[in-house]
Amino acid sequence: MKTVRISLNSIDKVKSFVNDLTKFDVDFDLVSGRYVIDAKSIMGIFSLDLSKPIDLNIHAESGIEEILNTLAPYIID
Repeated sequence: MKTVRISLNSIDKVKSFVNDLTKFDVDFDLVSGRYVIDAKSIMGIFSLDLSKPIDLNIHAESGIEEILNTLAPYIID
């Protein structure tokens, strides 16, 4: 599992983020405080506080580099 911090501070970013995730047959979780939601769920994402960075857990054994390259616009350092 790999964890990265992401920022989803606009509706358009959320929509494109979910579209990018659905290209992969891997489980993704978003963690914000004590909440853990499926990152492929638009409704779930909108239940989080999007004004703060969110942790994205990527449950993949291989192909991490391709996933990180696709998600680069959302990842913050």
